[in-house]
Amino acid sequence: MGDFNDLLVYKKSFELAMSIFEISKSFPKEETHSLTDQIRRSSRSTNICLIEAYRKRIYRAHFISKLSDSDMENSETKGWLKFALACNYITNEQYDQLVVQSEEIGKLLNHMMNNPQKYGSV
Repeated sequence: MGDFNDLLVYKKSFELAMSIFEISKSFPKEETHSLTDQIRRSSRSTNICLIEAYRKRIYRAHFISKLSDSDMENSETKGWLKFALACNYITNEQYDQLVVQSEEIGKLLNHMMNNPQKYGSV
């Protein structure tokens, strides 16, 4: 079993977090301590919870629980993206692209939760 860096979902969640970081640089200053911080935090937490899950994979219940946390953070990110769109901080095209990425991450996380044995969980 390789390192978490080898996981497709790790790579995709890192990529999404970095895309959100870049896009959120243009958010208004008054959003710094609200939307900007929140969307960055949730997108990064999707990735970090996945890393934590992977390190706990020998404990099946803990592995699935941490993957569920990652999935929750990913869903939160989609909620913040909707606010960013509604506030006209991102375009429809940016929103659609980021949501597609988020949904793909969600599917990969759900596959891991439904098939923990494939990821070294006992």
